[in-house]
Amino acid sequence: MFAKNDTPHASHPATVYIVDDDPDMVKALTRLLRSKQFDVRGFTSVRAFLEGCHPVGTSCLVLDVAMPEIDGLELQQRLIHQGLLISIIFLTGHGDIPMSVRAIKAGATDFLTKPVEASTLVQAVRAALETAESRRLRIVETEAWSARLAKLTPRELEVMRHVVAGKLNKQIAADLGTGQQNIKLHRAHIMRKMGVASLADLVRVAERLSLGKQGSVQK
Repeated sequence: MFAKNDTPHASHPATVYIVDDDPDMVKALTRLLRSKQFDVRGFTSVRAFLEGCHPVGTSCLVLDVAMPEIDGLELQQRLIHQGLLISIIFLTGHGDIPMSVRAIKAGATDFLTKPVEASTLVQAVRAALETAESRRLRIVETEAWSARLAKLTPRELEVMRHVVAGKLNKQIAADLGTGQQNIKLHRAHIMRKMGVASLADLVRVAERLSLGKQGSVQK
């Protein structure tokens, strides 16, 4: 079922979910991935997976396409609608190009066909987990910045909007009817509260938080 040409790799513990209606396939995949030090949880039905999948931290899903009741592509859409962020690797014996394109466009990290090389699958799992970890860290980072943004006073938030729009202190002061020294003080407070060291960093944070797309600020 697998070609034994994989090499050992030290990996941080992460959860790999497997969903395939073939019990032998689930066992083989589980055995392979556990030998690479992954925490693996296998399921032979979508229903069992939905009931038993409670991902915490970094995780990915190795998912068969053709299954009874609901196929892999439908499950992918359901997970998206539920807001469950999990990297998906499709593994199928009956795939085609349109199917793979649809899966990848919907966010799948890979689309593999059976039988699969052991090294290919392990590499795909590692890549999927790296994607999942990057996504998790991005969410954590964004949440931290959102919490910092919430600590700004209404005036500081107003000044920040002008700053990231590229306006000079004298322009901001004129727009807000205050002195340039006040704007300088507000800018210093903003930089400290947001935990950034440069204007470029502040602009990057504002873009991440879609600050310029939120409309007017309620005072």
